[in-house]
Amino acid sequence: MSMLNKVCLITGATSGIGRETALALAEQGAELFIVCRNAQKGEAVLAEITSQNPDCKITLLLGDLACQADIHRIAQQFLETGKPLHLLMNNAGVVNTHRKLSRDGIEETFAVNHLAYFLMTELLRERLVESAPARIVSVASEAHSFVKGLQFDDLEYESTPYKTFKVYGHSKLCNILWTRRLAKQLQGTGVTVNCVHPGAVSTGLGHQDHAVIGKIVGLLLKPFFRSPAQGAKTSIYVATSPNVENITGEYFSDSKIKRVKPWAKDDEAAERLWKISEEYLKLA
Repeated sequence: MSMLNKVCLITGATSGIGRETALALAEQGAELFIVCRNAQKGEAVLAEITSQNPDCKITLLLGDLACQADIHRIAQQFLETGKPLHLLMNNAGVVNTHRKLSRDGIEETFAVNHLAYFLMTELLRERLVESAPARIVSVASEAHSFVKGLQFDDLEYESTPYKTFKVYGHSKLCNILWTRRLAKQLQGTGVTVNCVHPGAVSTGLGHQDHAVIGKIVGLLLKPFFRSPAQGAKTSIYVATSPNVENITGEYFSDSKIKRVKPWAKDDEAAERLWKISEEYLKLA
């Protein structure tokens, strides 16, 4: 898909994989809408992108993806531009070392890593269909293998012991199941839906919650990490390559379709998750 003058909305683009993805899309001539929480960081990445690509049209949309009201406002601000939307990149994510609640009173990892993807996409869904061919690309993770299925009796880890990697993996399993369900719903519309595993990437993920622990974990694992630029390659490939033009509902790693764990192909669980998510987001 040629990205020249294509309109792209990216969440979490101020650092790491999101930043590298935004830089690559700008290089290819795309118009960018960047969703970020921190205005200062947003202005910094905007300056970096425009310094490298002076002709790039880029707009900041400020808001907290842990807050449903902010997501509604961000989506409305985009829709009011009247522009088409050719690529929605759900990239923002959190990793917490202990249980925290979002501004809406929902466990934060579930709220940001899954419900924010769901809500942003639903609010922009009609515009994506109108703009087809269009793509929805979401950053999932091989961490979905850390769990053995969705924990429907305790999605927010209220009574289950809060283990960082398990909770994160649970949210990434949500991403894959949601992608499969959404792809089926959008079949025949010209909008494809895929998710990607970027690999173990050295980014700011995990530093939001506890700076000391995040830095220690980062230092211990750094020799095994890819750079953000390397981690972004699969996201960029799935967002732009003509080779995946008609592929939907898949999970990519190293720019190739990868087999997921059996519990990530559970369509009954995907449907149940969809209905529960609608209730959380008051969309039902």
